[in-house]
Amino acid sequence: MNNPVFSQKERNIIILIIVLALGGILLYAMKGIFGAFLGTFVMYALFRNLNIFLIERWRWPRSFSAVFIILLSLVIIVLPFVGIGAMLVNKAVELKNNPEWLTRLVDAINDFVGNLVGKPDLIKEQVEASAAYLGGLLTLVLGGAANVFLEVSVMYFILYFLFINYRGFENSFVHYMPFDEENAAEFGEELKNITYSNIIGQTFIAIVQGACLALGFWIFGANDAFFWGVICAILSFIPLLGPPLIFVPAAVILISQGMTWQGVGLLIWGFGLVINIDNVLRLVIAKRIGDIHPIITVVGVVIGLPLFGLMGLVYGPLLLSYFIIAVKIYKANKRLALKKQMLEDALEK
Repeated sequence: MNNPVFSQKERNIIILIIVLALGGILLYAMKGIFGAFLGTFVMYALFRNLNIFLIERWRWPRSFSAVFIILLSLVIIVLPFVGIGAMLVNKAVELKNNPEWLTRLVDAINDFVGNLVGKPDLIKEQVEASAAYLGGLLTLVLGGAANVFLEVSVMYFILYFLFINYRGFENSFVHYMPFDEENAAEFGEELKNITYSNIIGQTFIAIVQGACLALGFWIFGANDAFFWGVICAILSFIPLLGPPLIFVPAAVILISQGMTWQGVGLLIWGFGLVINIDNVLRLVIAKRIGDIHPIITVVGVVIGLPLFGLMGLVYGPLLLSYFIIAVKIYKANKRLALKKQMLEDALEK
């Protein structure tokens, strides 16, 4: 019998090359719905315990449990985002139909700030300089929103099958992870805690900050209190930096319109209460669930917005946190392997 053209080792190398090439092609082809896969992972982590409870404790059929959780998540997660998007679109249409209001507002702020710093056209120049950047950012966010329906559909399609076959999915996940069982369990627990912290914890902080800012707007006579409270809640995913982007310009507008004590009061309300809500609640959440450092959140947002649009506020920090967790476990494995090698060398001597 003739020797084969390739040895077993050479066959394995060729197969590995084929797998990597096909994997690269598939990843490139799915780049437009990568957010759907990340969303599936996040939703599974959030509702995993509920799914297990419904199936194993209440004896619900698996398909019924999966459908129930999907409908529940639609009501408490997806529909609020749809409502926020509709509100933003309506406000954009309102500003487009009434541009004189925005022009008068910019002129009033320009006169007030320009007189303070001795440069009458300061605000106008800054607005013109920022127009291209903000326009590009808005286009980026809206472009990402155009793909949301497809991503949500794919996400729920995959999520349904994960929920009805949760044991098989988790066993396969552990089997193919390049960790031992202990590290795999640690990795899974940290992923869950980080997901809970960023989704549940940060969402709670955002809602409280947005509600407090809306109350401050109402107390001090600023317009559109509810709308700006919602915007503050969205920007609150950027810790410390987000809320001041709302209440500082609003305070300047009030002062420029002659409402001095209201503007000063709004600044005190914002820096004294709204900002500190983030600090206090973040400490509580860190003790109970887990914590994402503010630097990771800010950098993650910068990374996430170009990749996922508005959902990058959530996905970006999560991706960066997952990467850091993987690096930590890699370093732990490396130290363990080094200790094992040193022990074997010592025994040989």
